[in-house]
Amino acid sequence: MSLLEALAVVLAGLGAGAINTVVGSGSLVTFPTLLAIGLPPVVANVSNTVGLVPGSVSGAWGYRRELAGQVPRLLRLGAATLTGAVVGAVLLLVLPEAAFAAIVPVLILVACVLVVVQPWLVRWLGERPRGDHGGPLLWLLIFVTGAYGGYFGAGQGVLLIGVLGLGLNETLQRVNAAKNVLAGVANLAAGVIFAFVADVNWAAAGLVAIGAAAGGIVGAGVARRLPPIVLRAVVVVIGLVAVVTLR
Repeated sequence: MSLLEALAVVLAGLGAGAINTVVGSGSLVTFPTLLAIGLPPVVANVSNTVGLVPGSVSGAWGYRRELAGQVPRLLRLGAATLTGAVVGAVLLLVLPEAAFAAIVPVLILVACVLVVVQPWLVRWLGERPRGDHGGPLLWLLIFVTGAYGGYFGAGQGVLLIGVLGLGLNETLQRVNAAKNVLAGVANLAAGVIFAFVADVNWAAAGLVAIGAAAGGIVGAGVARRLPPIVLRAVVVVIGLVAVVTLR
């Protein structure tokens, strides 16, 4: 890996950490960057998952005020995320690489659509009756989202915002704070598995981690000021680039 490529990976990690904290879908920045420096799709995916863990931690820390009073809820939903992420990570490892290469472009396109429709989705969900702690359906949906996060993860944050908005009677900022924690749990669970049994490119993962850790803090600081439409436009463009790259 050249110095220029290393710098590009760090900057991609910085952007992904910030985007994950504010919106979600940061993997649409780091994943195509890792592909661009020559990593195979599965290696890029597992390295990306491992590398984004510090960004999830720093993003959650930046949102710690909005997490007040949510610990019991996050323990229950975190168990669903953890279980789902393990299932998704195992599926990634047991399915042939050809299946991953075929599925990922579809997942990226779905994630791009979710990023575009998120504002309307959140407003629609805001008009529906919701509970304070969720129920079995919310637990199941969080499990499915965790499985998606363990398998690939781009768009996981947007999915979590939609699911949590559907099941909880909370403000968007508190939902976003919970999203950061649950996405972090999914990344950590899958990352631990990948660290032991998958082909992780540790140099790439380390560079992503450096950028993502800083990006998570930056993202939390600007979440209420940066125009969401700008982030969505960047994510969608990079996502489409990733789709073209994988074809």
